[in-house]
Amino acid sequence: MTQNTFYPPARTLMGPGPSDVSPRVLQALSRPTIGHLDPQFIDLMDEIKSLLQYAFQTENTLTMPISAPGSAGMEACFVNLVEPGDKVIVCQNGVFGGRMKENVERCGGQAIMVMDDWGSPVDPGKVEEALKSHPDARVLAFVHAETSTGASSDVKTLVELAHRHDCLAIVDAVTSLAGSELRVDAWDIDAIYSGTQKCLSCVPGISPVSFNERAQQRIANRTHKVQSWFLDMNLIMAYWGKGAKRAYHHTAPVNAMYALHESLLMVQEEGLENAWQRHYDNHMKLRTGLEALGIQFVVDEKSRLPQLNSVYIPEGVDDAKARSRLLETYNLEIGAGLGDLAGKVWRIGLMGYASKAENIALCISALKEILADR
Repeated sequence: MTQNTFYPPARTLMGPGPSDVSPRVLQALSRPTIGHLDPQFIDLMDEIKSLLQYAFQTENTLTMPISAPGSAGMEACFVNLVEPGDKVIVCQNGVFGGRMKENVERCGGQAIMVMDDWGSPVDPGKVEEALKSHPDARVLAFVHAETSTGASSDVKTLVELAHRHDCLAIVDAVTSLAGSELRVDAWDIDAIYSGTQKCLSCVPGISPVSFNERAQQRIANRTHKVQSWFLDMNLIMAYWGKGAKRAYHHTAPVNAMYALHESLLMVQEEGLENAWQRHYDNHMKLRTGLEALGIQFVVDEKSRLPQLNSVYIPEGVDDAKARSRLLETYNLEIGAGLGDLAGKVWRIGLMGYASKAENIALCISALKEILADR
């Protein structure tokens, strides 16, 4: 069989991720590759670190991009902060709380589950009860922006509960970073991870993480080796630490780091609070259009994510056929439901570069035609 160069179609990505990538970021990817220990690249690493600190709103020295997707950022937090026998309170209100549970168990820890309905935020009352019932728990873990449902939870309150009961707080911010208000230092978050393919509108494959002093002390005082060599913060920090002399750890994805740097520059240029407001304003425009078509939201208004809109599929509409038609006729991608919501909902993303008026107009007009033909 003859193999040819792959040319992907030009899609409008309005699913749960990846999001549309800015032409500026794509152009950055094409720049000449240099060595991962080149002095010029070392300078770029320091700039990326500073820009990530801005995006996370933190001064944490241990702030860096993991050279792997958001799931690796999740694993980095758990393997560094959970030891065999540790009790971890894990909140689950969608798919990704379940993945936290898997990480705890693979670290040899015991996951104490706090369950909430899919589409609801994490209930602080249930969390407090679990913390009281397990005074020996060492970590509380929860998802800020649950990508499978479009629900947002109260980070500040949950972190305060964790600290009141002598627990560290691990926060999943894969979908929230640069799209919703997130203040790592002001909210005293101990460990947090995200991904580049959502509201940062960068290419997939990188996971920003940040650990505060409290978390770094926990890592330094471990009694067991970190389960993962590649994700051991003690080793990675020797490469991502400050200064020109870096210890070789792995070959960083150099061109992907160019792309991340450019996407973070775009966040800084827009202003973080302006980015949060843009996502909210565009969500309101999308909401108006969807509700005019009779499409209803899964999540209550006060807990909705502006960048990930989970809506019920209208009666009489075939989920797979509708999404296929959107893709084939309009080059428009929206997401299917996961887990308990599979076949019942669509997930419509308004993330980063894709959060703009023309995408909203395309989505509404395409759905209007599809609904008219059911």
